[in-house]
Formats: sequence, structure tokens, C-alpha cells
Amino acid sequence: MKNLASAVAVLLLLACPPTSSKDADVARASKAKQALLVVQLAAADSIPASDLAVKARLEAAGFQVRMVDHAEPATAATGRDLVLISSSVSANKLEGRYRDVSIPIVVWESYALPHMGMSGRREETDFGTREKERYLWMVNAPHALSAGLPAGMLNVYAKGAGMNWGKPGLGATIIATISGQPDHVAEFAYEKGATMDYESIAPARRVFLFLDSATFPNLNDAGLKLFDAAVTWAVGDSAKQ
Repeated sequence: MKNLASAVAVLLLLACPPTSSKDADVARASKAKQALLVVQLAAADSIPASDLAVKARLEAAGFQVRMVDHAEPATAATGRDLVLISSSVSANKLEGRYRDVSIPIVVWESYALPHMGMSGRREETDFGTREKERYLWMVNAPHALSAGLPAGMLNVYAKGAGMNWGKPGLGATIIATISGQPDHVAEFAYEKGATMDYESIAPARRVFLFLDSATFPNLNDAGLKLFDAAVTWAVGDSAKQ
């Protein structure tokens, strides 16, 4: 959380350096990063606890967050700095409506990957979910998305839980796989302009994370660092990464 909040604060100060403490408050309010969190809203009083926890963490880091249902049109992303797609969504309902938006996206619904052009279309070959997992195998420790965590086995859950995975295209940067399953990629990213699957070109940065629908509250400190790093990298300046 500290790393994510600090990164957002630096971006805000660089965008609009204040001339007084009062000006600083106004600057922070007017320049706060805008995030769109796409979830499944069956009813206003039945928002998944995991999605509420994501929203709270983003807000604590300085983002202004709007939560929308997966059936809303992609125009909901207009003016936003970041789109996050929860695994509470129905991939068939969401389809590819955010596929072409030129805004960074962090997604943790593996069944949405083919709709987003981020993986192939074969279930259990190009994407899927593993039950009762806890460990990742970090393969790209120098990358900013690795959050300074070491290479090798890494426990990211407080207890065993579902873990999403995908098989990305050749233009992806692979950060971690599910431990013992090198073909099941748990975190990967595409830089803007990178070739994704089926020759799709990433319109902006894209990040896939391993979270399942109810696992965000189950993340331990290492897991939270990976989430924060994904958000920070997605909205960051590609020239500085």
C-alpha cells in the first residue's frame, strides 16, 4: 500500500506542483487519478466483498474510483486513467467491450482474456483457474511489476484459494507462473504497442493478475505488493519504466 500510495503521490506532484498548502489540497483533489472498477453488480447491496476491498485500497492510495456493472458500455472509461476488470464479472456478459480502449487496463478474470485479445481462446489450454493454490514462481524479478520481490517461489495467499492463469501471446512480458506449472502464467503484461494474441496490438498497457473472484482479501503482504505494482506500472510513464 505504501509503495502504491507513494507512486501516485509522486505522479500527482509532478503533474501540478503546488505553491501553498491550500493550493496543494486543491491540486491533489483536481488531479487525483481516476479509476474505473468493472464488476458484476447484481444489486447495489450485493457488491462482492472482494471488489469493495479493491476499491478501498485504490482510494487509500489516492485514486478516485467509480464502480460500474459489467453490462455498462465502454464509454464509462472515458476520462479515466485506469480500468480494472474484476473476476466477479461474467466474461460472456462483458465480452470485448474494453478491448480497444486506449487506457491502461488491469484484469484478473482469466475467462475475459480471449475477449480482450490477451490470450488464445481454448479453455484450460489458453486460460483457466486452478483451485487451492498459494505459490507463484517469480521469473522476472528485475521488472517493476515484480515489486522488488525475489526470483523463485513466492507465497501470495494467506491460505490456499483459486488462482487464475493465462497463456499470453509472444509480445507479453511474463512476471510469474503458478509454482510447478510453467505453462500457467499467473501474471503477465503487454506494453502499449506490443503484439498480443491473434496479432492484436495493445492500445495501452495491459496487465493480467492471478486473483480469483473472492481472493483479494486473502492476499498476504507479498500478494498486495504485486497488486500495487500492477496498478502503479499500468498508469506509469512507459518511458520511465
